[in-house]
Amino acid sequence: MVLVWLGLLAVVGVGARGLSGPTSDVFSLPGTESQRAIDLLNERFPEAAADGATARVVFAAPQGQTLTEPANRAAIERAVGELKRAPQVAAVSDPYTTGQVNQAGTVGFAEVTYQVHAQELTTEAREAPERAAATARDAGLVGEVGGGAVKPERGGGSELIGVGVAFVVLLITFGSLVAAGLPLLTAIVGIAIGVGTVTAATGFLDLSSSTTTLALMIGLAVAIDYALFIVSRYRTEISHGHGRQEAAGRALGTAGTAVTFAGLTVIVALTALSVVNLPTLTQMGLAAAFTVLLAVLIALTLLPALLGLAGRWAFALRIPGLRGGRSAEDRPTFEKPTLGRRWAIFITRRPAPVLLAAVLGLGVVALPVLDLRLGMPNDSTAAPGSSPREAYDLLAEGFGAGFNGPLTVVVDTAGGADPQDAARQVADTIGGLDGVATVSPARFNSARDTGLLTVVPTGGPSSQTTEDLVKAIRHHAPELSGRTGADVAVTGQTAVDIDVSARLSDALVPYLLVVVGLAFVLLLLVFRSILIPLTATVGFLLSVAAATFGAVVAVFQWGWLAGLLGVDQTGPVVSLLPVFLIGVVFGLAMDYQIFLVTRMREEFVHGAPPKWAIVTGYTEGARVVTAAALIMISVFAGFQLSDQDLVKQMGFALAVSVVLDAFVVRTAIVPATMALLGARAWWLPRWLDRILPNVDVEGEKLRHLLDKPTEPPSDNRVPSTIEG
Repeated sequence: MVLVWLGLLAVVGVGARGLSGPTSDVFSLPGTESQRAIDLLNERFPEAAADGATARVVFAAPQGQTLTEPANRAAIERAVGELKRAPQVAAVSDPYTTGQVNQAGTVGFAEVTYQVHAQELTTEAREAPERAAATARDAGLVGEVGGGAVKPERGGGSELIGVGVAFVVLLITFGSLVAAGLPLLTAIVGIAIGVGTVTAATGFLDLSSSTTTLALMIGLAVAIDYALFIVSRYRTEISHGHGRQEAAGRALGTAGTAVTFAGLTVIVALTALSVVNLPTLTQMGLAAAFTVLLAVLIALTLLPALLGLAGRWAFALRIPGLRGGRSAEDRPTFEKPTLGRRWAIFITRRPAPVLLAAVLGLGVVALPVLDLRLGMPNDSTAAPGSSPREAYDLLAEGFGAGFNGPLTVVVDTAGGADPQDAARQVADTIGGLDGVATVSPARFNSARDTGLLTVVPTGGPSSQTTEDLVKAIRHHAPELSGRTGADVAVTGQTAVDIDVSARLSDALVPYLLVVVGLAFVLLLLVFRSILIPLTATVGFLLSVAAATFGAVVAVFQWGWLAGLLGVDQTGPVVSLLPVFLIGVVFGLAMDYQIFLVTRMREEFVHGAPPKWAIVTGYTEGARVVTAAALIMISVFAGFQLSDQDLVKQMGFALAVSVVLDAFVVRTAIVPATMALLGARAWWLPRWLDRILPNVDVEGEKLRHLLDKPTEPPSDNRVPSTIEG
């Protein structure tokens, strides 16, 4: 088995090295007006719809001077000349011949268009705009650079911090170097295969640059956790006196089954992202789901094989001073109650106050969600003092806030309308709308059947006035079409961003229904109860509202603790974040629900009273669930150091969601609710009990087959897990 996985790793490694291609951050929005307009321009007006990289070199005159003075003009012309000679450049606009100097003569810019996508630029081509800006600075001018072509190289290695913390947590949990290393080893193999496969797929598919990062983030966290649960159960079975092979079988038959269903809930939540019909989001979800699937398969196959190879050394090389919970040689004892056991007893004795306090606390954390604003990252969200941010601010100061977010209005006259007259009427109508600063004269393609108008709003790209303007133009489009005979559509990066946010907002509720519905069925199979899955779902809604929305808004939008958390600039929450996080957080929340509550159910079906089952199951599972949560928190928090806005916000939100879900919802709200319900928590209608398959997560069949093989039930059936 080890050789099979190593062989697969080698094949994927070769494929990733030989087949990988460039990534793309271009959003595609099937079915939206902005995407239809982009497709039309690509077909009829390719010189205007060129999808190559772009950059802006912004120049500003010193105080009391203008850019039209001979010395300043000569310096800018030298800089423009350098840009024209740079590799991979398609065109460079001259500020003085194209009117790209403001009326005051204090700010101007040169637009650079490249022949290739930003990810295909060479280092020399990428650095050319900065060299041109340096030429202007040497002459005493201000020179800054913005645009997608000059994005900094992606930083890496932040995940190593999370892995290091995870190793420390595993050492404390097991007290053994070998046992702590096994989950990390299997996780690394799974991540290498998963990320390698996604990398190889870039040779055939246009994948986002965030796809691999998010697959790494999710896959790494769940892979370590799944291995942790199985190794912990294996150690427990060893401590009960079972042989190594039987202990491994029992661990897979109980914790392994729980891992399977926990992984399925995460996979369902991630693959369901395809219902949003946003290709970038679908790619992220499928890539992350693939790494989770690998984590489950490796935990069920490679991990037991490594335990077999390790033999009696699986818990060797113990660290002095670290007990690691119960050792492999210890028998369970409750002579000295653990913190987890004392907490469980406290909850079962006072369930109502605990439940009320936890729900109110999450409600307070969720309050900032009322001010949630969605948007897409641009140069306005860059770090203060950075060149892209300075370039953005200079253009806003010199030309107006809307200059950084122009709208492109496409006038399609292929139906026989007069191009000049149609474009004039469209321009006059748009010019009279609220929120319009300027409307440029129309440009036409060579066939003169497609015209372009550039509309500069009065507000910035993320402002409400700009969004209202886009809606107003689209509202007047049918009337303009009927009057001129031309089809009118709005596109451009600002319109695309608005359409992305609208698409994601509209998909939020349907996606939530799909995910919750499918996962509810899985939890119904696992727990054979109506109320337990319902409790798990309500707890998820509380944690996702508090962490995914409340905490993210407070930090990234309001700026609370921004400096401490390394957030350089506040602004709207990335539009992709809420939908993606709902899926991921739901899957991870169900992980802890399954791992913790299945131990309680195991005690209940083996005859323990409801409250005692909660206490015993919590005692058995709390330590490993706590360790798993700390591992996930450390892995996700490590991605807070990323320079990508989406990844930074994702890492923070996931870390906070695990804190709240694992340490408030699963370890307080769920057991308190179960204590209030008593035996009713495990109620299932008899008709549903008969038709549901028994997946036996709690290992009832194992108990009868292994512990009492010579005394099968008289009717040769496993006793009902409902009656215990």
